[in-house]
Amino acid sequence: MPISLQIVWLFVLAIPVACVAWTVTHEEIFREPREYCQRRSEQCQSLPSRKFFYVFTCEYCLSHYVALAFLLITRYKLLYPDWRGYLLSLFALVWVANIYMNIYNRLRLDIKHERIAIEAKEEEVENQRAA
Repeated sequence: MPISLQIVWLFVLAIPVACVAWTVTHEEIFREPREYCQRRSEQCQSLPSRKFFYVFTCEYCLSHYVALAFLLITRYKLLYPDWRGYLLSLFALVWVANIYMNIYNRLRLDIKHERIAIEAKEEEVENQRAA
């Protein structure tokens, strides 16, 4: 596969990796399982158990396992046609997916900030009308 196509694959494949990792670790639909995992990651006695449950509360940690799953499904390799290609693609996918998640998080914060500013301005206008 030509390098240009490999790069396209990298940036496209990182989208579902980021989507799955973000959804599981942040969105409301997985709140109850995530809260359960959070409690277990703090209360389990054994270190492996704590770390297992922690993975589902951290988008960075989970993105490694999601990327690995997508690599197994797609058999995508970066630069090398052997196991080294899988290794490079794993860490490259995680890196790009985390960039996507950071951009998404920043956009959400900006939208929330704008919404709060608009509501404050509307409240100010209402208070001026009432006075």
